[in-house]
Amino acid sequence: MPLEVNDLAPVFMALKGILTPYQSSLIVERDVPGDYSLNTHSFAPNKQPLFFGAVSVKKNYVSFYLMPVYMFPDLLEGISAPLSKRMQGKSCFNFKSHDPQLMEELAGLTRRCFVRFKTEKLVD
Repeated sequence: MPLEVNDLAPVFMALKGILTPYQSSLIVERDVPGDYSLNTHSFAPNKQPLFFGAVSVKKNYVSFYLMPVYMFPDLLEGISAPLSKRMQGKSCFNFKSHDPQLMEELAGLTRRCFVRFKTEKLVD
């Protein structure tokens, strides 16, 4: 049975809360119910703003996208097995429920990603 969007709202809000501390240094590309996305002020080779991260409600889960782990896979070294199991592809983590411990770990990973983008001069 598919989860209702309302069932996923607390998960979405918790994951969005991981990204919002960085919005003052980034561009809020999208901020509507169930969809939040941040880009950098830098441009990718395709001349589009470089994507940093996003949170999006899907049919049965909430996806948390984090582009720095795709660009710099070494950022994933040392993540826990439970967080690793949430990965779908190279830069997406899927959640069906709010797990405070995993959210805290993901917040730390996001912080490291932002620092790495700063080090690489991809954000100011």
